[in-house]
Amino acid sequence: MKNIVFYVHGKGGSAEEAEHYKPLFPEAEVVGFDYHAEAPWEAKDEFPQFFTEQRKRCDSLALVANSIGAFFSMSSLDGTMIDKAYFISPVVDMEKLIGSMMMWAGVTERELAEKLEIPTEFGETLSWDYLAYVRVHPISWLIPTRILYGAHDNLTSLETISAFAKRIGAELTVMPNGEHWFHTEEQMRFLDSWIAG
Repeated sequence: MKNIVFYVHGKGGSAEEAEHYKPLFPEAEVVGFDYHAEAPWEAKDEFPQFFTEQRKRCDSLALVANSIGAFFSMSSLDGTMIDKAYFISPVVDMEKLIGSMMMWAGVTERELAEKLEIPTEFGETLSWDYLAYVRVHPISWLIPTRILYGAHDNLTSLETISAFAKRIGAELTVMPNGEHWFHTEEQMRFLDSWIAG
């Protein structure tokens, strides 16, 4: 019986990060997914094609996905391709996050609708098409999922992640000293034991 675990990185990450997860899944082949999508509609083209092919060569396929990688996965995959998922700091309400970024940048919805794209000082470009898309394509996720969330996540509130976990029946673990990006030694230890648990 062949088990494969696919790692889907977050923004600025890479498929090479999958190396970290290999010892955590000794019974499985662990592979990083080097995707190119930068928007959910691009993920909808790219992800199902890739995962449908991979599904043919294994008996069970699990997903470990980080941040926007988790959002893209939820926007494009379903139970025919994935058996279970581990999400680390997933973006679960993109409309709310875009709304927050508009507030941080002092941009109104009307301005965004007129200009279509507005670059911000914090490195993100606000996009009217992106906002319009996520409004009409809410996430529907029915796959057994465990979620790891850092209490100091600056992109998603505890209230938002808790409501999402409850809605999809996911098991939620909150790390008191965790951030959106799990990277310190303490955070990685916590992450490793969470996966093992």
